[in-house]
Amino acid sequence: MSEDFGKLFQAMVEQGQEMVRSFNPALENMQLKGFDALMPTMSKDMMEMWFGRTFNREGLDAKTRLLVTLAALTVLGAQAEPQIRLTIRHLLEVGATKREIAEVITQMSLFGGVPAMTKALEIAQGVFGENEEDSA
Repeated sequence: MSEDFGKLFQAMVEQGQEMVRSFNPALENMQLKGFDALMPTMSKDMMEMWFGRTFNREGLDAKTRLLVTLAALTVLGAQAEPQIRLTIRHLLEVGATKREIAEVITQMSLFGGVPAMTKALEIAQGVFGENEEDSA
């Protein structure tokens, strides 16, 4: 990110925060935990189109691309919690097993550290629990 863009982005964030304070001061301290649950999971066909073979027919399929994405997000740690959760939902949709997901997360402990791995595994367990509730 260039310095000019960084300043522009920071100004945009500050304007957004000021707007929230003016609309409703109580929103300034609002916690967005669970907000990501409102985001729907894309269908397998859509993910295959966007992340799979449509744009790169000789490349990785959607499942592999999403496993790589999960690896990168795991290394980022807790700052990527909503994205990790959504990626795990997408992985389950495209047929990844719980074991495959857990193995990718565990492998990333070498790069992101044990705390990042532990947090990602906790998130995965939560998503797995959501899926079990949905199928019950």
